[in-house]
Amino acid sequence: MSIEVSGISKNYGDQKALDQVSFAIQKGEIVGFLGPNGAGKSTLMKIITTYLTADEGSATVNGFDVIQQQKQVQESIGYLPEHNPLYLDLYVREYLEFNADIYDIPKTRIEEVILLTGLMSERHKKINQLSKGFRQRVGLANALLHNPDVLILDEPTTGLDPNQLTEIRNLIRKIGKDKTILLSTHIMQEVEAICDRVIIIDRGKIVTDRKLEKIASASNEQIIIVEFDREVDPQLVQTIPNLTLATNTSGTMWEFTFHTEQDMRSSIFDFAQENQLKTLQISLKNKDLESLFREVTGK
Repeated sequence: MSIEVSGISKNYGDQKALDQVSFAIQKGEIVGFLGPNGAGKSTLMKIITTYLTADEGSATVNGFDVIQQQKQVQESIGYLPEHNPLYLDLYVREYLEFNADIYDIPKTRIEEVILLTGLMSERHKKINQLSKGFRQRVGLANALLHNPDVLILDEPTTGLDPNQLTEIRNLIRKIGKDKTILLSTHIMQEVEAICDRVIIIDRGKIVTDRKLEKIASASNEQIIIVEFDREVDPQLVQTIPNLTLATNTSGTMWEFTFHTEQDMRSSIFDFAQENQLKTLQISLKNKDLESLFREVTGK
């Protein structure tokens, strides 16, 4: 396994940031790491990258223990933190040369990562002259300098415009062909566009771990979007049979989730008739990552 986490717990005073977290990521996987604010994502990433120490449990990267073999772990990982720490007064090439000198990396590697991350046109500019998208590329180039087997990316697309998002997505997919990537983000579309698998954490615990391809084909689950002619009491909708989740998306609009092979649209029509309601629209919605996230986190 490229990354293996077993029973990791971390407390900040009385607050339990991580609670017995366990998972494994194989070489070559691109895994999205999702969770609400304060769920424990960044804490776990800092433990994997040796910036923090867990109170309980163990973690390894490329077989190296994050406590006993920190140097080997650090050599195995390329880390892009949420707040990209760049020296803005340095030129792109100068910044990469500075870091290459620190880690005794051959200068030929600088050319390779500049080409890989699409920085050729910007390499002679100062970092403070670059757009947010190109600054993220510089951060990725720096994380790749020592050619690590594992990349840890914490919110790599925050604040990017649509064009920059597409560029960084394509770059991460390209890099991921021969790397293992753990990517933390709040953006569901990023995970769906880039990742093979998703791990969702909530209140310090893993609440789901699935392949993306299995989410849409989740067995005997259906999501139905309904618009009634007037607002409905939330307690009243709970009388609909087989209902596992009801979300009032806005005013008269509802999203109902059922776990049954039976088509529940007829039951919704029956519910409406029994309660003197009219259904202005009703439609089936495929299971997606956003609905799964809301289901398992209650958000």
